[in-house]
Amino acid sequence: MTFINNRSNSRHKKPAFHFRRYVIIIYIFSLVNLTFAQKSAARYEIDAKRAGLDVTGKEAMPRSKEFIRLDSTYYVGYLIEGLYKYDRSSDYLGYQLAVKPLAKALNLFEKDFSLNMKNLFSSTQYFVNNNQYFSDFYSIVSTLQYCYNNLEMPDSSMALIQRVESYQFQRDFFSTGADKAWLYHRNRFYTSEKFSFLKNSIAENEKMAFACCYEQIEKIYKNKSVNDYWYGPYQSTDDLMMVYHNLAIIHNYNKNYDSTAYYQQLLMQGGRLSWNNYANDQQELGNFDIATENYAKQEYYGRNFQLSEPHYYLPTMYIYAGKTKEAINMAQAKISQSGSTPGFGWYNIALSRAYLYDGQLDSANFYLDKAANFKELHIGTTLTQSQYDFTINLLRLQLINKKSALIKFLNNGWWYSTDVFEVFSLFIQKTILEYALVNELSGNLERERLIYELFCSESTVTFDESWFLLKEFSKNYFNKKYETYIASDKREKIVRYFKLYNLKFLEELGDESESNQMANQLISETLTGEETTNPNLLVNLEYEKLFIYRLLESAARTSESKDALVAKCYDAFPQLLPFSGLKAKLNLTITGTDDDVISEIKEEIEDCNFENSTEINLPQANINFTKKGSAYLATVTVKNFSTDTEIVSTLVFNDSKDVAKELVLRLFHKGGTGKI
Repeated sequence: MTFINNRSNSRHKKPAFHFRRYVIIIYIFSLVNLTFAQKSAARYEIDAKRAGLDVTGKEAMPRSKEFIRLDSTYYVGYLIEGLYKYDRSSDYLGYQLAVKPLAKALNLFEKDFSLNMKNLFSSTQYFVNNNQYFSDFYSIVSTLQYCYNNLEMPDSSMALIQRVESYQFQRDFFSTGADKAWLYHRNRFYTSEKFSFLKNSIAENEKMAFACCYEQIEKIYKNKSVNDYWYGPYQSTDDLMMVYHNLAIIHNYNKNYDSTAYYQQLLMQGGRLSWNNYANDQQELGNFDIATENYAKQEYYGRNFQLSEPHYYLPTMYIYAGKTKEAINMAQAKISQSGSTPGFGWYNIALSRAYLYDGQLDSANFYLDKAANFKELHIGTTLTQSQYDFTINLLRLQLINKKSALIKFLNNGWWYSTDVFEVFSLFIQKTILEYALVNELSGNLERERLIYELFCSESTVTFDESWFLLKEFSKNYFNKKYETYIASDKREKIVRYFKLYNLKFLEELGDESESNQMANQLISETLTGEETTNPNLLVNLEYEKLFIYRLLESAARTSESKDALVAKCYDAFPQLLPFSGLKAKLNLTITGTDDDVISEIKEEIEDCNFENSTEINLPQANINFTKKGSAYLATVTVKNFSTDTEIVSTLVFNDSKDVAKELVLRLFHKGGTGKI
């Protein structure tokens, strides 16, 4: 009964229930339609207002907020916010702030328009109709990937590339293969333990980098005919250039120099050769003149806030050529121009190195500290933070060595004066730093390629700096290693540097006789040309002054013709002689004012480790003192006997403190300010 009555009651009420349900459904549909209409109207308004908007201008940020308020589910507002923040980013925080809106823009875009992207190449008309969406998709992806790379997030960058690849675009505007190759090469020294996409050795990661490039070339040729129909017969050229760019870099790192030259030639023909990369490669081959010429070429950089590698490497080329003042001026100019943006730390390292080789140790120390205290972003380069730290420490090691050598040069009796405590303190600092550097070196999987082999285009240290570390450890091991390099390395112009290392290790091991014999032979091969008909074995007298100096310096230590060789050292690179332990000869006269202050200065000059000789075939030097009021003016003139060049510098001072030391270093062409 109850059951039947309930049924009958139920049947009686059902029409009313259906009516209410239909009303609710109609109401919901009305709301959906209204919401859709409102959303469509909002998006129409957003699209209209964004037309002609400069995403880097001051109106961009207010507009992005307005667009998000109008429709928070539409990607455009977040895209504009992300592009605006990215454009103003020059540090980690800036790129982190740009990532969030860009990532949200990508998610919202794919939610609404992923089907449009999948069907993008279904017809030319469909492509034209969706061109704005594709342009936005490209902007989101490329900018987000750039941020990930700058934040050292290669896993996120690789995931983003794979996300793009899932659309299987007919034409790869994103150059996904080249970008993946870059990620493998850029992070080659890590393993899958750190970044999941990587392999577990440098060799395997480099193999993957090659594979990604060749896979993209295959894809380009596979779709060439259809893309030629869409874009014209030369459409693939630009796409191939990006791959060739990466292949040239990777082949060079793997010492496939013929392949590197092949791809560089293709890039040159296509007008896409990076003069900076070409200069790096030429430096590795020992063509320092060509490297210098190409570092100096103006090159387009996509952003201001990234390292300009030529401004780091070109000062080093000037140092090799003995042009320390030019190196200082260039680095100073770049620092003034760039401010505290990415690259600032590298430029300060370059400036510190230039001061170091010019004999201005205080300035070298100051700028090295600035570099060490700067949080560098390694943007637009394969250079890494570990290289940055290692380079600073290696320069600091040389700086400590030079500080100790300078004390001994400026005071012949240093060992029985208070200077002995400073020398001992520097020795302790040197020992601690060497320990730290050895730990860095032992943990560096690329030490063979970047440090031992010399002049690798990916290296950030010079052949001279490496010596200051390697000479302290395993001398027998490195002596044999460089004998192997002499026999096996294909770079004819670099072999002489291995020979230089070899003879210097022999000298360190106490075998002065064989070291001297090798030095004389190398002088004959590279400087006089008496033992070779191969022009590649001869040094470039203009661009290899540092090599010439180091060779003559080593020869002078074990030669009976020491004075003649030291004189040639002065001709090649005079700023280095005070730190060599060798005693140079100068023909020095002191003229002008002579009072108690000047007498004290003269006595201190006589205590320095150089010989004042009356021989005429020596550098002719004069220090002239004048006094006006309480101030003194010293004018230093040095005329080089063999080259007939004259160097003039001045120094203003009020008392004798540190004046003699400064004036003596000016005799060896040290630069500096005109006041002390």
